[in-house]
Amino acid sequence: MLKRSAVVCLSIWMVCPILAGQNADKLKDERERAANAAEVLNEIMKTPDQSIPQELLSRSYGMAIIPHVVKGALGVGGRHGKGLIATRRASGKWGTPAFVDLSGGSFGFQIGVTATDLILVFTDRSGIDGLLSGKLKFGVDAAAAAGPVGRTAEASTDVKLKSAIYSYSRSKGLFAGVALDGAVLSIDDSANHKVYGIGVSGTNILVDNKVNPNPVVNPFVTALTKHAAKRTK
Repeated sequence: MLKRSAVVCLSIWMVCPILAGQNADKLKDERERAANAAEVLNEIMKTPDQSIPQELLSRSYGMAIIPHVVKGALGVGGRHGKGLIATRRASGKWGTPAFVDLSGGSFGFQIGVTATDLILVFTDRSGIDGLLSGKLKFGVDAAAAAGPVGRTAEASTDVKLKSAIYSYSRSKGLFAGVALDGAVLSIDDSANHKVYGIGVSGTNILVDNKVNPNPVVNPFVTALTKHAAKRTK
């Protein structure tokens, strides 16, 4: 009897760490996605003369970062990437991010380039509303202008920053504004349900602001707060 009990206890002792490891890995992809998105923004903002103008960041209502958007096989077919988007609360602080998918488009890829990082800066809520209505197709549902680059870029490009969405790409270390062509941005319900719970919608996260952040997305929120802490109108 004692021997059988010892065997059972030993089995439980061996299985528990395995189960714990499996549970810890359930959000591995989402954790990496948030960390990669934060890294993209942090690296881009290291050089003020080759980064998003602070004036635009200060006026931003929302921001999406999709790291490592890749081409289809042999350069044929659509592009695809996974990232995050966040909007500001009424206080001006960044709210809980939602996970998003990006597909299609012909942006940012030059000869020899197979992947690019994409950043979208939303200056008002119109683009967010389009996204939450189902999907946001650039060039149809909304226009995304190539974003100005550098501290004084707005002086020579778009002084009043009239566009609702500005887009940027980074490929092989080259960062520039880019015009999106046919790209589609949509809410990644699967990832959001894994991180925040079944039934949680993009609207719950980005508009209602009733969803508490998960530690998984902390690096992304920290990067946004660091580089675009306050909003000015």
